[in-house]
Amino acid sequence: MITSSMNPVEQTYLQGVWYRFKRHKMAMLSLALLLLISLAALAAPWIATHDYRETNPRYSLQAPGSSFILGTDRLGRDIFSRVLWGGRISLIVGFTAAFVAVVAGTLVGVIAGYFGGWIDNLLMRLTDVFMAFPLLFLLLTIVALLPKTVSNIVLVIGLTSWPSLARTVRGQFLSLREMDFVEAARSVGAKDMRIAFRHILPNTVAPIIVGATLRIGGAILAESGLAFIGVGIVDPPSWGSILDGGRGVLRQAPWVTFVPGICIFVTVLAFNFVGDGLRDALDPQLK
Repeated sequence: MITSSMNPVEQTYLQGVWYRFKRHKMAMLSLALLLLISLAALAAPWIATHDYRETNPRYSLQAPGSSFILGTDRLGRDIFSRVLWGGRISLIVGFTAAFVAVVAGTLVGVIAGYFGGWIDNLLMRLTDVFMAFPLLFLLLTIVALLPKTVSNIVLVIGLTSWPSLARTVRGQFLSLREMDFVEAARSVGAKDMRIAFRHILPNTVAPIIVGATLRIGGAILAESGLAFIGVGIVDPPSWGSILDGGRGVLRQAPWVTFVPGICIFVTVLAFNFVGDGLRDALDPQLK
């Protein structure tokens, strides 16, 4: 017989979170939409109607129809197939860059908030330096020095997106480190790292999860912006790269930019709604 490893209190808490999240209709609709988009991107090799790299000048700028569901670009490439493959790249960048940002921001916030003193001052001044630079300018500067690979784009976006989360985690730690349960852990000889990561960090999970959700959409937008100005991921194409390919034919063939633009808009908006739903569900006092 399989038994749950969670105690009744944890089960009740999670049930309450799920119940409150389900009441957020836009969050539930957005979650279903994101699952559909993710499944379509994963199934791209099987449901794409053409090779996303295949060019055919005879079919240049074909309008959406039976042969090409969403039309073609100026090189005769199928937009539907390119959008499916582009979804894989954009979602990979979004999730992995958000993961990098969350790990970096959480580590900085934990160390600064728990130890305080000169360590806190040093890390917060470093955070201020990152926040003082315009994000797009910083991204362009770093990307210009590195090869345009998925891993490099992910690292660049992730390592420039952590400061605000670091401040959030630090603020949580500053308020929690003087609580009675922390003093009790110290009194029984618990080490600093154990107190910080085992006792305090679990109590800051809610803002971290919400921050991670919102950063996925932010990372997709950041990569799309880089691709739109010609310094993003080209092969396989991201949604931003496909969008960039339609700039010169916007009036002649609006579908080349309209389709990937709608994909970016809907996906980022859905992640934001899911983030709002999680925020309300994890901290009902905000309502």
